[in-house]
Amino acid sequence: MDTSTFVYDGDCAFCTSCARFVERRVPTGARVVPWQFADLAALGLTEAECEEAVQWVDADGSRAAGPDAVARLLGDSGPLWRLTGAGLRLAPVRAAAWPAYRWVARNRHRMPGGTAACALPQEARDRLYGSPGRTDPTA
Repeated sequence: MDTSTFVYDGDCAFCTSCARFVERRVPTGARVVPWQFADLAALGLTEAECEEAVQWVDADGSRAAGPDAVARLLGDSGPLWRLTGAGLRLAPVRAAAWPAYRWVARNRHRMPGGTAACALPQEARDRLYGSPGRTDPTA
C-alpha cells in the first residue's frame, strides 16, 4: 500500500459529516473512505472492527482505531493538526479520549448531523436500507 487510509462508517450521517470536515479542512495525504466501499481485506480490517470504531491503516500496514486513529490522521496533516494529534497521544489525554470516543459512538445519532439510522447496528441498517456494494468478501 502506498498511502495511508482513514476508514469511517459511511452509513452514519454524523461520521460522514466528520469525514467531510476532514476532507475540507485537514490537509492530509491519507485516503478518507467509508468502510462500506473499502477493500477491507486488502487493508487487513474486518467489518466488525470498522463497526466498532474508525480505523487508520498506515502505508506500512500499521493500524490504529478510535481516537488513536484520529491522532494518526491528525499526525499525518499540517503543523497545527499534527500538534493536536500529538496532544491526543499524550497518556492522560489518550486515557480520557477512549471513554469520550465510546460515548460519542453510542450517541452519534444525537450529534449534529446524526440521524436515527446512526444508532442502528450495521446488520439492522442492511436489513432496512439494503447492503451497499461492498468489496469485503465476508460481507
